[in-house]
Amino acid sequence: MKQGTNIRGLKTSLALFTSLSALAVTAPAFAQDVEAEEGNSADTALADDVIIVRGIRKALAASSDIKRDGQGVVDAITAEDIGEFPDTNLAESLQRISGVSIDRRNGEGSTVTVRGFGPQYNLVLLNGRQMPTAFLEGGAPSSRSFDFADLASEGIAGVRVYKTGRAALPTGGIGSTLNILTARPLDAPGMKLSLGAKAVIDDSITELDGGDPAVTPEFSGFYSNTFLEDKVGVAITGAYQKRESGFAQFGTTSGWRGAYLGSDNNWGTLPRDGRAENRPGDNDVYAVPQNANYSLVGIERERINGQVSLQYRPIDTLTTTLDYFYSRNEIDTRTSDLSVWFNHGNTTSAWGDGPISDILFYNEDFGDAGTDLSMGTARTGTLSEKNSVGFNAEWEATENLSVVFDIHSSSAESGSNSPFGTSGVVSTADFSLRRQDLDFRTEIPTLALGFQDGSSNIAAARMLGTGSTFQDSFIRTEIDQAQIVATYAFDESIVRSIDFGLTATKNDFQSTFSNNQRDSWGGVGSPDDYPDDIWERTNLASNFDQFGGYQGIPGEFFVVDFERLISIMDQSIGTFGPICGGDGNCINDVPVATDRRTEEESYSAFIEIDTEFMIGSMPASIIAGVRYEQTDVTSEALVPIPTGTQWVAANEFGLLGVNDPENRDFTQLEGDYDFWLPAIDFQVNPHDDVVLRASYSKTMTRPSYADIQGGQTVAQLFRIDGGDGSAGNPALEPFLSTNLDFSAEYYYNDASYISVGYFWKEVENFNGVETIFDTPFDIYTPVGGARWNAAVAALGSDEDLVAIRQWIFDNADPNTFEVTGTDVAGNTTGNIFGVAGEDPLLQFQINRPINDEETRSVDGWEFAWQHVFGETGFGFIANYTIVDGDVTFDPNQPGAASAGSGEQVFALTGLSDSYNLVGFYDKDGIQARLAYNWRDEFLASTFGVNGEANNPLFVEAYGQLDFSASYDVTDKLTAYVEGINVLNETRTVVGNSAAYVNFATQNGPRYNVGVRYTF
Repeated sequence: MKQGTNIRGLKTSLALFTSLSALAVTAPAFAQDVEAEEGNSADTALADDVIIVRGIRKALAASSDIKRDGQGVVDAITAEDIGEFPDTNLAESLQRISGVSIDRRNGEGSTVTVRGFGPQYNLVLLNGRQMPTAFLEGGAPSSRSFDFADLASEGIAGVRVYKTGRAALPTGGIGSTLNILTARPLDAPGMKLSLGAKAVIDDSITELDGGDPAVTPEFSGFYSNTFLEDKVGVAITGAYQKRESGFAQFGTTSGWRGAYLGSDNNWGTLPRDGRAENRPGDNDVYAVPQNANYSLVGIERERINGQVSLQYRPIDTLTTTLDYFYSRNEIDTRTSDLSVWFNHGNTTSAWGDGPISDILFYNEDFGDAGTDLSMGTARTGTLSEKNSVGFNAEWEATENLSVVFDIHSSSAESGSNSPFGTSGVVSTADFSLRRQDLDFRTEIPTLALGFQDGSSNIAAARMLGTGSTFQDSFIRTEIDQAQIVATYAFDESIVRSIDFGLTATKNDFQSTFSNNQRDSWGGVGSPDDYPDDIWERTNLASNFDQFGGYQGIPGEFFVVDFERLISIMDQSIGTFGPICGGDGNCINDVPVATDRRTEEESYSAFIEIDTEFMIGSMPASIIAGVRYEQTDVTSEALVPIPTGTQWVAANEFGLLGVNDPENRDFTQLEGDYDFWLPAIDFQVNPHDDVVLRASYSKTMTRPSYADIQGGQTVAQLFRIDGGDGSAGNPALEPFLSTNLDFSAEYYYNDASYISVGYFWKEVENFNGVETIFDTPFDIYTPVGGARWNAAVAALGSDEDLVAIRQWIFDNADPNTFEVTGTDVAGNTTGNIFGVAGEDPLLQFQINRPINDEETRSVDGWEFAWQHVFGETGFGFIANYTIVDGDVTFDPNQPGAASAGSGEQVFALTGLSDSYNLVGFYDKDGIQARLAYNWRDEFLASTFGVNGEANNPLFVEAYGQLDFSASYDVTDKLTAYVEGINVLNETRTVVGNSAAYVNFATQNGPRYNVGVRYTF
């Protein structure tokens, strides 16, 4: 476990990797940290020591010194570390620290988990200032999680990870507080200029188009200079990155129905007529898939980062700094997929033994009525920008008193960068599918198809366009913050110093969501309206060749020209209306469906005392303090109010009125809380080479924006058995954690040490979920009404939804439906409406966050060993983290869809063991590293992909091998090569057991080749 410095100090717990020389000169920024750290010249000297380190061994030796001299549990990565290892962003760098794990999106680090606490439990700062987030996660955005993919590692001087609480630290992270540092020119006087260029070779793109690997450029640069006898300084850092990548993914993207008990007997459960082989027993748990989807995704990303720091020191005792930070991350995505939908009618299946009955295969035969094989095409475009401008003044008022004043205004914004919104999907289909067989007995589920003509092959002549959905999400966070911190240092006293400070923070969050959906799921026009050349036949199965059994995946599918498909469908619009506006923009004229606005105003004060003394002959120190936090929350929400329902196609049910701006209104709710948060750090040195530490603290994390939103929202589409919805709760109290940390460190030479640490956290106010079944809008569903029941009586079964719809069209009151045409099988298409007085009320499962009354604990061990083999140039770094607690999920329980389901179960997401192994060589201008990072299985969510309670998502254990090597051509020019995920590892997300695959993803390896030159 990495132990560390006091809050003013610097500690590099692993110092696993040295950085691009382009940023080696930026390390002086470590002399500047959160304001409570100012005024400690010893720590500044330590920061300066890191700046001049060159080479792996010297960097490790410096980090060992900092670790030894530190106070509290703090880990850090310097600019030396961030660039030279093959890390595309800060998250990739941070995972080398013990206790830190990351989640990846698109093969790149995105968010961090610290000691088992996921991204929502970690606070991110920029130069000691609270950092806004704008993390689009799909659908209506609502998270506080910081997306490190927005930041290029080349643009950052360093990152510190505070694992224990301190009174001087801003609140918000019970897992950790992460402080991102940028350069300050007066910390390293003189002129410095460094430039770097890199070619990125991404092999994942070849999995999509069969061509050569994509080669894209990256550039970085740094300039720093001081003037007027080092009284004025300027530092400028910039980075540009372009990357093309992709991945192939299997998914049950509409979720699993269940988990059921074998005794359940409602819609979607297994039949009892012998069609389910080894049917689960009454008390066994199982689930059935709602759909199966295979997709190929191509991604283009362009990222720009820049920082400017201007400093002026008019007198030796006053330093003023003006900072500006900017990041821009633009992502364009194209997706093509093949999917099937299960109606849970004429099914056959096979199952393993309980208590969790593994699914073996699940098949459905639709007979002469047929169903649709869908092949969708999607375009997404997002743009994320972060801006931060701040002013800082450090004044040494007297020899003993120093004062730091800091103020900043920062914003983060993410939204659409495409006329198709943040997510645009157009579906196409072949309506002659007779049978679909989904097999789960291989590593990746496989699918066999059977069509009405007796073939198993796709055909362009049978394809036509169907429905479309264009969603537009927007999120913006603004933080204005002012801080003042004073430090009084004592002479010749057991009390070294007293720090005290005040902070005022205003946090404004807004997220909006709109949805332009055309419910033409029964088809637009006929296959004759679509030229065959619009469907490009492409290999599908070979893109999954890292999974066992991939040969059973359909060999081919169609990739569709997105823009051309929209044009053709608009020419065959019938009664549905155009997909997009006349200007080709699909979101401009769409009213906002939800508009959530939350304001938090927080005020805090702290005092902290730093003491040093002797215990016998052993030097010791205690830092003790307390922080007071008071927060007021006001949340408004504009939410849609549905006015009715419609049955659009055999398996498509939707709400009416949700896109009508007249059917919505703002609601406002409020909340407030205040807490006292004490913290104590103790350190003793029983021997010159041994450090023992103990820490006690209370910390807090605020609830997510989604949980404190006002208003109640429901999904626009619902199922045959009802709909889903959610509501917020601004009165939620924050998570409170009582923390204990103990550690021991032994330094047996200048660059080698062994450390072990134990941590324990007891957490109150975890957010649970209250699930209620309600009929909040008094709207009616055709399912189970008079027309439905008459059709079932006439047909003798409720399994064939196509037949039920046809009977209603043929026999029911024509005023209760509208006919739009016929499909390729001759079945009537149209919308069947819910009717008051003869149909039942539509029931929704509404989830609402509440504070869990139980107190839960998490504990764990962190082990670290860093060793250098004398003067050979060889060495290694190893760390291992073990985490446990009474916060795990029991997969043996049924989900909310089961009659046997109990209350919503709480479990901590992200909890997992992890380890890192790094071997390195550094001698005679040659540096090489080989690193393996592994993370055990962890719970990602207690909800299914569609929000089904008690329907877990587990990410299976994952390991990744990376390497880097560099050669100093001259003392100024370095050439290097890097490899990321060189073994082409895959990622899998499962449900109650490994058989219930939710996602299986294959990315490719990525390689970088570059040079850097320092003037």
